[in-house]
Amino acid sequence: MQLQVARIGKPHGIRGEVTVQVMTDAPGDRFVPGVEFVVEPAQSGPLTVSSARWNKDILLLAFEEIEDRNQAETLRGAKLFIETAELDEDDEDGWYEHELVGLEARVGSTVVGKVTALNTAPAQDLLMVTTPDGEEILIPFVEQIVPEVNVGEGYILLTPPDGLFEVNSGEAAPSEPEGTD
Repeated sequence: MQLQVARIGKPHGIRGEVTVQVMTDAPGDRFVPGVEFVVEPAQSGPLTVSSARWNKDILLLAFEEIEDRNQAETLRGAKLFIETAELDEDDEDGWYEHELVGLEARVGSTVVGKVTALNTAPAQDLLMVTTPDGEEILIPFVEQIVPEVNVGEGYILLTPPDGLFEVNSGEAAPSEPEGTD
């Protein structure tokens, strides 16, 4: 199985560097010279990192196979993947998106939806749960709200605070100022 770790953005400069949207929490381990990525679309790869550097908050990559800006432009929008066999399996508290997508979301014994995505963000990760009626709810992926992930049994257990589903679904009614008639 493959795990997406980045999406290529626009070219940077004239020597074939590209900006990338990082989708891993370990960019220092994933984007080092010599690492080879599987690329989607397949005709764009594989690609081998020749250099990686940060320009402010943007990661810039150069690949051995890409020599100039024109070649770099052809990579825009391509996705970079690694083989999951290469992953370190020692992290019991870490989950990859492919492990979570498709799991039932339960509150107690009640199924409230299915996990459809994991949105990684600098502050905290969010699970996207799609309810049976098709609504998408963002759930903070923290231990207090998601105390159990059981991949073997096919579910996650949620203990959402009151109103979490209503606030995140957009169904919350705007509050009326007090004392108005």
